[in-house]
Amino acid sequence: MKFCRKNNEQNSILGKVLILIGAVITLFPFIWMISTSLKTGQQVYEMPPKLITTTPQFSNYLEVLKRVPFEKYFWNSVFVSLMVTIGTLVTSILAAFAFSRIKFFGRDVIFSIFLATMMVPGEVLVIPNYVTLAKLGWINTRLALIAPWMVSVFAIFLMRQYFLGIPESYYYSAKIDGCNDFTYLWRIMVPLAKPAILTIALLKVIYSWNEFLWPLLVTNTPEMRTLPVGLAVFSTEAGTLYHLLMAAAAMIILPILILYFALSKHIINGAVKSGIKG
Repeated sequence: MKFCRKNNEQNSILGKVLILIGAVITLFPFIWMISTSLKTGQQVYEMPPKLITTTPQFSNYLEVLKRVPFEKYFWNSVFVSLMVTIGTLVTSILAAFAFSRIKFFGRDVIFSIFLATMMVPGEVLVIPNYVTLAKLGWINTRLALIAPWMVSVFAIFLMRQYFLGIPESYYYSAKIDGCNDFTYLWRIMVPLAKPAILTIALLKVIYSWNEFLWPLLVTNTPEMRTLPVGLAVFSTEAGTLYHLLMAAAAMIILPILILYFALSKHIINGAVKSGIKG
């Protein structure tokens, strides 16, 4: 008994040490980015390098704002992220309701096909999507940045799993009271599914905010660029001004980081509750 208890304590200590090492490895690049963003151009190349500077240069952030149309890129990213997130929530809620509550021929087969598409790498769809948007005349427009990403199989799957965890008796009771499917969905199921909705919203905002390849392909003017593409262009223009590059990167990451920490508990809550019923 004592031997088992001792082993458990050792495993617990080992686990905490591994978590601590993983946290340090994960956080160090972020800490180094912030540190570099507060250095002068000369301090960046000092040997040995210093993690903490005694003379932080907050003016680096103002310099970035002068050199780059940051405000335009920022609001482009905000608009695209919001529209993609809203579109994804609407399509995933409606599709998940159909797959979880409405009985129709081939429902499970269609859902299985939906899930199978998750195995297809996103890069495979880049060319077909680009050709389609080019034929529609949407290249270098906000529609090109938004429309292809308003449907997410993962979001539909997560929402369906959460809906399946809601007792089906609620549905039949609402039917007896005269509620149609649409009323039941928006007045009963959606409020109960807030954790899953917040999870999907947060993940989609983060994904849209960080997306680089697609905006790079479908935009060719500064007016349409999002923050990641703007940073890439600035990195080419700035050359070896790494302190300014790190300042720009920090400014891009900060808003999404604040949002994540504010809502991170909902990701865990929504993911756990979505697995109640398979």
